[in-house]
Amino acid sequence: VKTISKEEAIVKRLYNVIGSDIDDQYMEELKKLIIHPEIIKEVANDIKIVYTPLHGTGNLPVRRILSELGFKHVYVVPEQELPDPAFTTLAYPNPEDPAAFKLALSLAKEKDADIVLATDPDADRLGIYARDTKTGEYIPFTGNMSGFLIAEYILRERKALNQLPDNAALVKTIVTTNMVDALAKDYQVKLIEVLTGFKYIGEQIKLFKQNHTYEYMFGFEESYGCLAGTHARDKDAVVAVMCLCEVAAFCKHQGITLWDQMIAVYEKYGYYREGMHTITLKGIEGADQIKAIMEKLRQNPPTAFGDLAVINFRDYEKDEVINLATNEKTKTGLPTSNVLYFELENDSWCCARPSGTEPKIKFYMGVKGDSLKDSEQKLQKLTDALNQLL
Repeated sequence: VKTISKEEAIVKRLYNVIGSDIDDQYMEELKKLIIHPEIIKEVANDIKIVYTPLHGTGNLPVRRILSELGFKHVYVVPEQELPDPAFTTLAYPNPEDPAAFKLALSLAKEKDADIVLATDPDADRLGIYARDTKTGEYIPFTGNMSGFLIAEYILRERKALNQLPDNAALVKTIVTTNMVDALAKDYQVKLIEVLTGFKYIGEQIKLFKQNHTYEYMFGFEESYGCLAGTHARDKDAVVAVMCLCEVAAFCKHQGITLWDQMIAVYEKYGYYREGMHTITLKGIEGADQIKAIMEKLRQNPPTAFGDLAVINFRDYEKDEVINLATNEKTKTGLPTSNVLYFELENDSWCCARPSGTEPKIKFYMGVKGDSLKDSEQKLQKLTDALNQLL
């Protein structure tokens, strides 16, 4: 392996320190994405935000962007503010894990915070809780929920200001909520689906620019990653925090909470709910079992999951979509991948995907109900049907 001294690397311009000039440019790019700076200033003294970087890199950039936008009351969890490679206050530094919010929620109750935010250690994913003023409880939001609120806000307010381009586009992964489909249809914007992995969303930004086709508005995935703007080609929790806090400020201006707004969009588009069922099978035998499960579903695809009929069956490894009623075959249009997707009745779906890094097979699912309780029951029913098939 070839090596080089630091001094020689500096002379050859192979070693560069990213300094404050880059930080400043980054902040300016983010602030260009704000739609209603005047509303933020109006409610900046009324909204309370609790934030934890979970001992990671988000601390300084998140606090800086919120401060520069004018938010007055941002409380950082002191025990998790500074970098700690051992993550001593956490069992698992992941904003998808409710346990990671224990200290933040305690501080939120003390400060009577409106929203509670957590970014993962490398600050590319955001998890949130929002207060329900009716019960006083803090409600956890999934990545689908928080991502949808940002997407809906961008489209709604850009359209209201006549700033929504005719060639506007949203990008989501195939396992992200189908509520986005209803949103895109409502605002008549292009929706592009890609395989799981944010690199595929970033790739669309490049393709839009190269082919002069669409203008990227927002992209997100169910696993708590999203991106507004084109300053990056990957998920960015700093811009996610900024966008979500603007949505929260807009809600505050209207006298409602983020949770109220979530219920409002559910009432408009339907109570979509998503879940995941994971099967872990370790060792060589486990790998063979996972392979057997995929082959069984691929060779003999079920025609129904419980009382939900399968409408279309997508096999991304074969680049094939089969309509089960007509047996008509079309292309998926996406890269080859060992993923199976079942489009079901009533806006429901199930997707099977073996993990590429762990001895697991993941089943992503989604349903649509007419209330929170109804969608929860439908998701449980679909999960039970899946277990029976397996």
